[in-house]
Amino acid sequence: MSTDAPWMRAVRAAGLVDADGIVRTTIFAEMSALALEHGAVNLGQGYPDGGGPAEVLDAAVEAIRAGVNQYPPGRGFAELRQAIADHQQRFYGLTVNPETEVLVTAGATEAIAASLLALAGPGDDVVTLEPFYDAYAAVIGLSGARHVTIPLTEPGFQPSAAAIDAAITDRTRVIVLNSPHNPTGSILEPAHVERIVAAALRHDAVIVSDEVYEHLVYDGRRHRPTATFAGAVERTLTVSSAAKTFSVTGWKIGWVTGPASLIDAVVGVKQWLTYVNGAPFQGAVARGLHLGDDFFEGLQGTMQRRRDLLAAGLVDAGFRIEPTEGSYFIVADGAHLGLTDAAASARSLAVDPGVVAIPLSAFGRAGGPVSPSALRFAFCKPDDVIAEGVRRLQTVQGLRR
Repeated sequence: MSTDAPWMRAVRAAGLVDADGIVRTTIFAEMSALALEHGAVNLGQGYPDGGGPAEVLDAAVEAIRAGVNQYPPGRGFAELRQAIADHQQRFYGLTVNPETEVLVTAGATEAIAASLLALAGPGDDVVTLEPFYDAYAAVIGLSGARHVTIPLTEPGFQPSAAAIDAAITDRTRVIVLNSPHNPTGSILEPAHVERIVAAALRHDAVIVSDEVYEHLVYDGRRHRPTATFAGAVERTLTVSSAAKTFSVTGWKIGWVTGPASLIDAVVGVKQWLTYVNGAPFQGAVARGLHLGDDFFEGLQGTMQRRRDLLAAGLVDAGFRIEPTEGSYFIVADGAHLGLTDAAASARSLAVDPGVVAIPLSAFGRAGGPVSPSALRFAFCKPDDVIAEGVRRLQTVQGLRR
């Protein structure tokens, strides 16, 4: 089999092939395996340990028992599409037609993949921020497009105006934004979003806005979707999912909203990927989207408390951390502790003292802006799990001030 096949180019672009051309295990799978092997506290992979709201879980069980177990409509059940449209209006004042401007997908990752495969191809540029969610690079590789990045090098993991202007050109077909941002926990400042939208207008590019952490923003902030910026709504596909908001990452219920013509293009690809997905979970997610403000406010409060617990523990252990404005990740740098190689440090810490983190380098490319000594820790875990992870880190000689 030729190693020039599109799938091989994609995994090479994502850094998943070793020097011998063998597709290797991702760092996420490797670190999770180390956590199991050594009984480590897993603060690496971004999935919650707890269950979702009872109303949502019970609705899924009810649907299964009621026989909602066959193929749903191609664009998703009308109940969920209406709930998504209601959610966009309720929280952001965005008017979305549930019949033509909403598509239910197999998680946010499929929504992004179907969007990029529908809109970009050879000869096009797809622009992302860097660091970036690792699937972006793989899907861009599959599309045949060129991956161009805007480095987040300014304080607080922000882009510079010059970097935005240099990255977005007449070759740019799609700009992928992610705010709140995985892996850094930053939120793009409005001035930067405005500049990116203006560049998209100038160069006739489509924006795919990955907003899965929309309800995980802290310190009194409120999420502002890209589609609410002047000139953006006509060319923006907004992606989100139930996974992070309702702690149901395994359900794989995501969605994409946007102009009907763009949604039609995404449907044309999605129908050949998973066709449809998650029939018994769709009504349950619809119920979740209609939960009261107390649920969403409670979620923010819980995650902010856990953020603060982990942040304080990492600082006490001697790490230097960046503020987390959104998502459920903290970036911690251990260079001054002698942890200059984050990948090696992550493997070592998984064994002793038994705490798993992910090297930030997993979210960037060789020679890019990502610090080689930075680790990403996740705080989407119960308080006692975070406390135990912190306690273990603080017992290690050299990780104490």
